[in-house]
Amino acid sequence: MKKTVIPTPKTETAEAAPSPAVADAPVASTPELTPGQLEELKTRAARADEHWDRLLRTAADLENFKKRAARERIEAAQFANAALLLKLLPVLDHFEMAQATTQTAEAPQLGIASLQAGIAMIQQQLKGVLAETGLEEIDASGKPFDPMLHEAVSQLETNDAPEGQVVQQIRKGYKLRDRLLRPAAVVVAKKLSAPPAT
Repeated sequence: MKKTVIPTPKTETAEAAPSPAVADAPVASTPELTPGQLEELKTRAARADEHWDRLLRTAADLENFKKRAARERIEAAQFANAALLLKLLPVLDHFEMAQATTQTAEAPQLGIASLQAGIAMIQQQLKGVLAETGLEEIDASGKPFDPMLHEAVSQLETNDAPEGQVVQQIRKGYKLRDRLLRPAAVVVAKKLSAPPAT
């Protein structure tokens, strides 16, 4: 019997060494810039720096504006009534003068009469100041009961007024322009109930 030898293919066991052409290739470098391109990049960088500075200034201005607006809101809330109080100070002065007049009056009757006249003048002055600020008095006497403006505190059985009409105003109501501040406290008419049958 003859032995047949079958040739086996050769396998490379050693790692392939880099070819000398690849090893000597230059490393990729940035392309050379022309003087015109370099100047354009410098101009753009300067503009970017300018925009950045402007952005920082604008952000600082906005932050300052927010702080100033918050401070002004607080001050406005604290001193919102300053103008009204300034108008009311003369009324307070007149009250004090009226009180001083009653204490120094020689004749008691003269003191009472001057006090009544002084109080009437002060009341008119106070009403004028409040009317300037938009305060409006609600006159409910003799008018139909309106739950939007009136507060019924009791009812009165009567034939002198139709049912649902205000027969007496106990406390005045007030509006500030179109807004109700305080409803008028009123007594409302009610039909007389039938007498009990005997």
